[in-house]
Amino acid sequence: MTSLARADDLAELIAPAPDRCAVTVDARSGTFAFDCAPGETLLYAGLAHGLTLPHECATGTCGTCRARVMSGEVDVAWEEAPGAAKLKRDKGDVLLCQTRALGDCVLRVPSDVLEKPVRHQIPAARHGVIENLRRLTSDVTHFEIALAEPMDFDAGQFVVVEAPGLQGARAYSMVNHGSGLDRIELVVKRKPGGGFGDWIAGPTAEGAKVEVFGPLGRATFHPDEDRDLLMIAGGSGIAGMMSILARAGEEDYFRTHKGYVFFGVRTLADGFYLEQFARSVDRGHGNLEVTLALSHENLGDVRHPEHGGVKLAYGFVHEVAAAAMAGRYDGVMAYVAGPPPMVDGAIRSLIIGGVGRAAIRYDKFG
Repeated sequence: MTSLARADDLAELIAPAPDRCAVTVDARSGTFAFDCAPGETLLYAGLAHGLTLPHECATGTCGTCRARVMSGEVDVAWEEAPGAAKLKRDKGDVLLCQTRALGDCVLRVPSDVLEKPVRHQIPAARHGVIENLRRLTSDVTHFEIALAEPMDFDAGQFVVVEAPGLQGARAYSMVNHGSGLDRIELVVKRKPGGGFGDWIAGPTAEGAKVEVFGPLGRATFHPDEDRDLLMIAGGSGIAGMMSILARAGEEDYFRTHKGYVFFGVRTLADGFYLEQFARSVDRGHGNLEVTLALSHENLGDVRHPEHGGVKLAYGFVHEVAAAAMAGRYDGVMAYVAGPPPMVDGAIRSLIIGGVGRAAIRYDKFG
């Protein structure tokens, strides 16, 4: 999953500086204060303080981190960010992920904000090195980042990565999960004109130094919530679902719970992580179903020819999931990740099917 933000250097956004600015956030849930360096984005500074400021992509494409500057002076790094299209600039609206404080300021955030709630992983900046590149399909690459400092993160979280020589920051979900890990595993799908995808497939990526900020995201899995699991993902959005499946497998979660995974790709040749899916199904006590939805190839409702535990279906993944899950939504926690149109379609289907918004967790990247 990728997003693009106009920023000269992620390190500059999050590195400390001698003169810090006092920031006050007025939210629906109360008033909070933190300080930030002049070079930090307001979003990264607030998140690093432990505040649950609203965000999805954290890189300028989604518009979720909208806020209004009530007083003080700020600088906006990327005025043309897609997520800023609906901002009321004349009222002082900004995207927190693209805005730096030039002095003390007061912000109004139109959502509930909490400070260091239970299970909240506080993100931080880290240096890392790209290692172990592995091609999964013609346009999908699995890779690892060796971290200079270990990271704790929950199954389903993501990080923001900046690579040398590329403008902007990209968001990628971790395939793995754990505490005190010095290595994270990520996956990227190469798209036409995608700078990071082209770079990771080129000769200079292996061994390159990158900057990482995270962990981020609240589409996380916690076994003690005691819910059946429904996962709907498109393309590289499956990364976070693999993390959730791995955690569930470690807990032998499907011994007592149902699990449904719907993974959308264009054709059979575009599927990946299929061996892992098949192993998860084998170990799922008959309670885990995995369906590969093919949007551009109709092979019928059959089993995968090489991985019999994986079902095949024709159609867009959110539509396939809606048809298969009709009448089976009771007690599920739903996880959705992928391109915005797919995520929006899946969320609509879930709500129509009777799944409450509190039981829907999603990551939406453009």
